[in-house]
Amino acid sequence: MAEIKYEIVKNDLKAIIESGKYQPGDKLPTESDLMDKYQVSRYTIRRAVGELQNAHYIYRIQGGGMYVDDWQRNKNKPVINNKMIGVVTTHLADYIFPSIISGIDRTISAQGYSMIVSNTHNNRQKEQQSLQQMLDNQVAGLIIEPTQSALPEPNIELYKKIEEAKIPTLFINAHYSQIQAPHLEVDDIVAEEKVVNYLIEQGHQRILGIFQVDDMQGTKRLRGFMNAYMQHPEISYMAQTVMYQSDQDMTKIFQRVSEIMDHKERPTAIVCYNDELAIQIVDVIRAMGLQVPENVSIVGFDDYVLGRFIDPSLSTIAHPKEKMGIDAGNMIMRLINGEKVESIEYTLPIKLRDSVQSLKGE
Repeated sequence: MAEIKYEIVKNDLKAIIESGKYQPGDKLPTESDLMDKYQVSRYTIRRAVGELQNAHYIYRIQGGGMYVDDWQRNKNKPVINNKMIGVVTTHLADYIFPSIISGIDRTISAQGYSMIVSNTHNNRQKEQQSLQQMLDNQVAGLIIEPTQSALPEPNIELYKKIEEAKIPTLFINAHYSQIQAPHLEVDDIVAEEKVVNYLIEQGHQRILGIFQVDDMQGTKRLRGFMNAYMQHPEISYMAQTVMYQSDQDMTKIFQRVSEIMDHKERPTAIVCYNDELAIQIVDVIRAMGLQVPENVSIVGFDDYVLGRFIDPSLSTIAHPKEKMGIDAGNMIMRLINGEKVESIEYTLPIKLRDSVQSLKGE
């Protein structure tokens, strides 16, 4: 198998040091000089140097550069094995993400690995910082949930660097087709189509769909909503949608929903991008003096634990949170071990609770 770039740099530097050109304590060329010499990225140099540090050929002085270690005296010391997995998600401590991260941690810790976790807050600049942090830490593998994945990706060059460095990588919840990495996703289109068809079967013709459209999950759920109405052309004109992006002022979205619900022929059901939004919409409906489900049925997405305990309990589509985390942990281990893996797409069940009422017979 042909050597990848960082291995070429590492082996060349190692050969130069072993040849005696540089003696222990001698200062080595700077990262920038090595980048120019080998025509590679800073990450490639840092990864090569990192492995030589672990093997006791090089040591660093903070702010002072890189130096040749006493490699002959140290060569029998054990080499440090980097057993750190980087996990980058749009959120961290709330919603469905603790279950996903817990599933990953349980799986990789059983294999002697630990995690570096970074939260982008669904912000592109924070995503750039998170990805660069993972590169700088020379993680053994990466699990990434892309930020604002439905929009053009300004950080695609960083993703390309990760790919070029051959860091085992997989995506969760969404992925970029231009990056050759496996993914774990739910079948958003089919799931949303299924729940809208169910509502139509229960007599709901005027349904409002509210979707976040700057990530792939939201755009697919919107497509599933439209697909369901296309199967019922006689009522397709009754469908309504409200679209928003994650950085928008949600008060304007809630105001728009209130305007729609204030009409005489208002929607009799609302499907929401996720449960977090659905819980907020329940409050909007109540503030208008309307009741759920007597005046309007509401369905979320993801089976967020709080949705089970609100009154009325929230109907939803169940996201395989912890299973996705466990599968992601197993998959990244297999990638690190050089095994081939296949992407996973989960089929999701509807969980009907008290927030949905049938209109049959009315």
